[in-house]
Amino acid sequence: MGKLFGTDGVRGIANKELTVELAYKLGRAGAYVLTKNKKNAKIIVGMDTRISGDMLEAALISGICSVGVDVLSVGVVPTPAVACLTRIYEADAGVVISASHNPVEYNGIKFFNSKGYKLNDDIENEIEDIILNKLDLKENPVGKDVGQKMTVKNAIKEYIEYLEETIDVDFKGLKIAMDCGNGASYQAAPKLIEKLGADVEVIHATPNGVNINVECGSTNPEMVQHLVLETGADIGISFDGDADRLIAVDEMGNIVDGDHILAICGKHLKDKGKLKNNTVVATVMSNMGLDICFKEESIDIVKTKVGDRYVLEEMSKNGYSLGGEQSGHIIFLDHNTTGDGLLTALKLISVIKETNKSLSELAHVMKSLPQVLVNAKVSNDKKKEYLKDDTIKEEINKLEKRLDGEGRVFIRPSGTEPLVRVMIEGKDEEEINKMAKDLADLIEERLK
Repeated sequence: MGKLFGTDGVRGIANKELTVELAYKLGRAGAYVLTKNKKNAKIIVGMDTRISGDMLEAALISGICSVGVDVLSVGVVPTPAVACLTRIYEADAGVVISASHNPVEYNGIKFFNSKGYKLNDDIENEIEDIILNKLDLKENPVGKDVGQKMTVKNAIKEYIEYLEETIDVDFKGLKIAMDCGNGASYQAAPKLIEKLGADVEVIHATPNGVNINVECGSTNPEMVQHLVLETGADIGISFDGDADRLIAVDEMGNIVDGDHILAICGKHLKDKGKLKNNTVVATVMSNMGLDICFKEESIDIVKTKVGDRYVLEEMSKNGYSLGGEQSGHIIFLDHNTTGDGLLTALKLISVIKETNKSLSELAHVMKSLPQVLVNAKVSNDKKKEYLKDDTIKEEINKLEKRLDGEGRVFIRPSGTEPLVRVMIEGKDEEEINKMAKDLADLIEERLK
């Protein structure tokens, strides 16, 4: 990746790293690259509930309009809504201003192409090259050719109507506990679930610009766990700040993470004959319990690098319909081109309704193996050296033989910190704790 774009757009502390100047340049360069030589071009712009959103939106839109491209401003909407609305409005691109689950001081800018897909590396590099090398675009229209901003008032309504068409059951008779994380789902999620007939108990749906993700949302699932138990709900659903991921809770207050959601929905789609190519895409960090579950259900599983963009690439390349991450980024590619927390909630609740089974009963299809993660502190210049050290490799082989197919050793260097992450799965938690700690100690010792 380049110096501006990370694995999920451009992110940083708003007004310090992600400045209005950078937002303007991203708008200008992004609009130029994504709408080259096209007349009457238009780009969708949406955002989450962060206080810095208005500031960055103004700068971003100014940049877009400066190259003669119109903007359809959809206001505060979930990230997946921007991907969806880009297709509905036949726009040339979509942009969302959000830092997802990160604290309020952060923000980000992420582009989608005209089909609602995240940009590939080549397009991001082209945008980055214009900005970092200060290339003159020679695009400075005047008069009637300057782009203009148009506010779209029915964006959430259209997104809700689109999602409603993705299922064929109603939710009457169900009680649903919901945590909106004071983020972008605070309007769409309660409206849609209530429209489908459920009794909804909602918390953290009063954003004030600074309370997004603060002790709430999918990274703080204990909040919705308490709500489920207090209200006797059939299911709890918890969104992150931009609502592209979902963590669920069963009626007994147990967390149902992304791996379990993949297991439940994958099995249900297969039973209905709708799982394309009989395959689910997951990442290398998915629990081995998911592999065991799919083997028992005769479902194929394909693993990618960590990151929903890699899951999506694999799905698009090979025609798969379901994929996702343990963190709750779930992609139903028949309906949307990115992780969509609200769509995932609809699909999961639909399985409860269609099977007439409780979520706890459905979740039993997969049993998670204990998973231990220990960090080995290693300097950035040495954190990939474990691949070359014979002593470390020999120890990893020994551990894998001890686990004997009922667990695994997974090691990866951190992308941002001077750490090597040691993850071990197995049936005996005490045993794998010691294994992980001893291996981390060995890595630190060998890579001093």
